[in-house]
Amino acid sequence: MDTIITTQTADQPVQGQTVTEKKRPSRQDAEAAVRTLIEWIGEDPSREGLQDTPARFVKAYQELYRGYNEDPVVPLQRTFKEVNGYRDMVLLRDVEFFSACEHHMVPFFGKAHIAYYPSDGVVGLSKLARVIDTYARRLQTQETLTAQIIEVIEKTLNPRGIALVMEAEHMCMSMRGVQKKGVSTVTATFTGVFEEDQTKQDRFMTLIGVR
Repeated sequence: MDTIITTQTADQPVQGQTVTEKKRPSRQDAEAAVRTLIEWIGEDPSREGLQDTPARFVKAYQELYRGYNEDPVVPLQRTFKEVNGYRDMVLLRDVEFFSACEHHMVPFFGKAHIAYYPSDGVVGLSKLARVIDTYARRLQTQETLTAQIIEVIEKTLNPRGIALVMEAEHMCMSMRGVQKKGVSTVTATFTGVFEEDQTKQDRFMTLIGVR
């Protein structure tokens, strides 16, 4: 069962901006908070198996949410113009991503399919995947994640059009709440020639295996 959501980009404050260093709690504060949560669920943080858990937890969070320390514009700043005049679609399929729901802080994960029509050179293929990762490694909603990726590519590369489809399973729906496993949420955004020309949009959807 698929839930399909079409998103639109809009100028708005950047979601996921970090607090200032002055306000940011220390690592010791974070570890103490984890110990409190362990006690709150009814466990003993002093027992052998949990003694180092607060430190491990905080270290894991640094990796899982590393997107807060990354600038998504940086990977897009270098483009290549010597492509023999290539102006057709550039497509990345099945880009795996992992994120976390900002409402329950549990994972959602899936694949992104992204394409663009270059206007003035192309960007390294891995750079698009890095942009997806930077935004995914923050607390997110899938709708916001989709819009943010489109927006930064639009503003940085100014391509003739971008197409992005993201499909993911949300653990906040699978392991809690309604507990419906296998539900795929799909978000999609099209700009420029993809939005204006239905044949280009159809071609993209065919190439990613939707049609």
